[in-house]
Amino acid sequence: MSEDCIFCQIVAGDIPSHTVAETDTAYAFLDVNPFARGHTLVIPKAHHERVGDMPADLAGDVFELVNELTPAVESAVDAPASTVAFNNGEAAGQEVPHVHCHIVPRFPEDGGRPIHALFAGADLDDDEMAEAAEAIREAR
Repeated sequence: MSEDCIFCQIVAGDIPSHTVAETDTAYAFLDVNPFARGHTLVIPKAHHERVGDMPADLAGDVFELVNELTPAVESAVDAPASTVAFNNGEAAGQEVPHVHCHIVPRFPEDGGRPIHALFAGADLDDDEMAEAAEAIREAR
């Protein structure tokens, strides 16, 4: 736990939340600044800033709850779809430095912009793609 982390304070019960699910290792609650009715955050109870900071078993526990809650959120608010996303690091828009997954119900009238609408795109040739793939394989 991190004493100055708002999500750790929510898990500890120091800050109230609209809790929707809890396991031994993960916690889910409604976002206080929702993009849509039912916008849910799923977090590990233990403080980890980025996805890669979590041990694999904890990451599995968090995603297991995401997997369980995604259809429940959609059903609860009668949404035909949802966007499920992690912002991983400040440059990616992560505002709270505690891993969290957004489950955002989506509706036809919300504009339906895909994740591809967030980025201008990179014009990479096949050699650049191969170099990037190799660098990722080596970084594992």
